[in-house]
Amino acid sequence: MAKRVLIVEDEAAIREMVGFALRRAGFEVDEAADAAQARTRIFEQIPDLLLLDWMLPDISGIDLARRFRREEATADLPIIMLTAKGEEDDKIRGLEAGADDYITKPFSPRELIARIRAVLRRVSLLEDEKLEAGALCLHPASHRVTAHGEPVELGPTEYRLLRFLMAHRDRVFTRSQLIDRVWGGGTYIEERTVDVHVRRLRKALEPYRHDRFIQTVRGVGYRFSSRVPVQGTG
Repeated sequence: MAKRVLIVEDEAAIREMVGFALRRAGFEVDEAADAAQARTRIFEQIPDLLLLDWMLPDISGIDLARRFRREEATADLPIIMLTAKGEEDDKIRGLEAGADDYITKPFSPRELIARIRAVLRRVSLLEDEKLEAGALCLHPASHRVTAHGEPVELGPTEYRLLRFLMAHRDRVFTRSQLIDRVWGGGTYIEERTVDVHVRRLRKALEPYRHDRFIQTVRGVGYRFSSRVPVQGTG
């Protein structure tokens, strides 16, 4: 099945050029001229990849990328930023906002298509990549978690929480960050709800002695780590 790419670009000539090149390369293409149209298109059908212009007439591409990363439905949507800005600081800003890659105008259609295919390959590998820590294994392809080869029964929220933390091993996340990335920025829940689901996750992992991997960093939040916690964590 052809991959679907949404082009978010306010300049019609660029949208037309990019769209023509992508269709010739076998992609399905949808277009939006601003952030409002982009959100409408994504609400109708989430694309496989988003080509997002830095400068849009309503809000910046940077802000739009951040919004998509906070929403559960689009948190993992691959994003390539299109921009005339070529400075290193601008590239870093784009990547920190959640972009997977960055291409500076003017660019050749061949380079853009190569970048798109490279990002889609990385995403495909990550989606199927088994996550492991000790005898704990998370299998994204089958949506299963095992410990010492035995199935671990988790609720859907605990599964998403474990997958996110295992995919970002040794990084500390605040409760608000976990709400954005696991529940989605469009959902309002209290921060103490995160603590409830962390306790449930630990309880499910406790019989296998893997609850120690879910560590509390006092005054900050939580992390997943197979290392022995240092003083001030637990």
